[in-house]
Amino acid sequence: MPDFLPPRLYPILDSSCFLNESELFSAARALAGVGCTLLQYRNKTGSSREMLSHARELRRIVGRQVMLIMNDRADLALAADFDGVHVGQDDLSVQAVRRILGPKMIVGTSTHNPEQVQEAVAADPDYIAFGPVFATGSKANPDPVVGLEGVRLARSLTNKPLVAIGGITAAHARSVIDAGANSLALISALLPDPAKSTAQFESVLM
Repeated sequence: MPDFLPPRLYPILDSSCFLNESELFSAARALAGVGCTLLQYRNKTGSSREMLSHARELRRIVGRQVMLIMNDRADLALAADFDGVHVGQDDLSVQAVRRILGPKMIVGTSTHNPEQVQEAVAADPDYIAFGPVFATGSKANPDPVVGLEGVRLARSLTNKPLVAIGGITAAHARSVIDAGANSLALISALLPDPAKSTAQFESVLM
């Protein structure tokens, strides 16, 4: 997708953060209700059938007012009428996903060090995620923390939209944007009250 710029807040709905699908869907409603325009759905443990069911319900809940990004699975993104796919270092390549999705859907990729950022630039995704900026509990085996200096270095390596991820709280938000990130990916920082947390982030980013 040409000239895609992710919004300042990039919420990730990770199924592992919710007790059940009802909580997952409630969070999606709340985020859409306070004006979030993009959500990523991530499910590392569910079956393909469960993921597709969740994805289709998320599309029904948010309609077309919110762009939906599927983590990892290009096939499910197409089946659920999502807007794009986000891939990690161990998933399909950006080029492979682009061949599956075509030129009009969004493709983003995760990076964790300068070398991976440079490789991502060459692969030409629509945006590059970089982190973890700070220590995070959202992954069982997180990559080394990159800090604000890492964000500045990543910014110097690419003109692509840069999505910072990892341990970002409202207290950190402005400093991460000032370091060069275009967008902040948020997972646990949005819980337990996504609408309230979103408002807190937006207040410090105004």
